[in-house]
Amino acid sequence: MSRAFIGLGSNIGDRQYYLKKAVALIGKYVGEIVAMSSVEETLPVDFIEQPCFLNQIIIIETDLAPAELLSSLKSIEEQLGRIKRFPKGPREIDLDILLYDSIIYKDDLLEIPHREIKNRDFIIKHLVELDPSLIDPVTGVKYIDIEKKRHC
Repeated sequence: MSRAFIGLGSNIGDRQYYLKKAVALIGKYVGEIVAMSSVEETLPVDFIEQPCFLNQIIIIETDLAPAELLSSLKSIEEQLGRIKRFPKGPREIDLDILLYDSIIYKDDLLEIPHREIKNRDFIIKHLVELDPSLIDPVTGVKYIDIEKKRHC
């Protein structure tokens, strides 16, 4: 079994519903839910002319390889009615693999650790909330230390 950290985000419609339904579907089809962070409302980044997001991170235990996991998450997004309007645009649900064990991986469809981890304070905050001992596989630095450096 592998441990994966999955980021969830929603900023259209009943955001809380989309997060809860995504967690339920992930637990049913993808892997066992081990832990869930708190839910946080965040401002949009990049394309700012859109509604605020609700964001959460969950930890799952899964038998799926990273590519299979990504495919399953995209399938759940489709099931929940996600419409790809434009890059960085509003979305019913967004599911991202943030970390998968301690692997470093990159291809045309997937990058682990997720490339936006260090650009989103709420991601670091929730990773630390879930596992204060968690280490960035690329730098070898604990995420809690990264978080502390951002806040004096």
